[in-house]
Amino acid sequence: MGSVGIPLPDVEVAIVDADTGTTVLPNGETGEVILRAPQLMEGYFNNAYETTRSLRVHPEPSSSGFGRGPWLHTGDLGYLDEDSFLFIVDRQKDLIKTSGYQVWPREVEEVLAAHPSVREVGVAGIPDAVKGEVVKAWVVVRGGTQPTVDELRAYCREHLAPYKTPAQVEFRESLPKTMTGKVLRRALVEEHKRA
Repeated sequence: MGSVGIPLPDVEVAIVDADTGTTVLPNGETGEVILRAPQLMEGYFNNAYETTRSLRVHPEPSSSGFGRGPWLHTGDLGYLDEDSFLFIVDRQKDLIKTSGYQVWPREVEEVLAAHPSVREVGVAGIPDAVKGEVVKAWVVVRGGTQPTVDELRAYCREHLAPYKTPAQVEFRESLPKTMTGKVLRRALVEEHKRA
């Protein structure tokens, strides 16, 4: 439950450390999802920088477990369970780093979305002079409800570690979204910075 499934027979998937992308992590540990397959793209059109950043050849033979490349570094954070089912946790560039801790926005969003007064939510990291970043939630409430910031923060503290609880909650009429309905976290952060 919650998995995106197992790789197809001709697709290799590995989880590597998110910082360097060079060490294969054991099952159950979260890191960057990389994959290799015959149908892998050759590169980004007219974008050598993104191609070099995303498609990497790892040495062979290697004690790290890599085979011959290239491997696509997806930018997704996830893990493989003991049966090799892949679970996506979040996007690497959306990861919030607060006081040395890592917070996945999706985890906080899922907790807040379970609150009966929350219709929609977006979570991202915003700059903080002391902690580097702190968690902020942008919330659209369900009609006929009026939750308070303190109520939502207390709800988060019941279900999350203290450092994952939003330092700020902003109520909104709507959230910026992509054409496919995904919340644009970066747009929310940019709006916050301009305010």
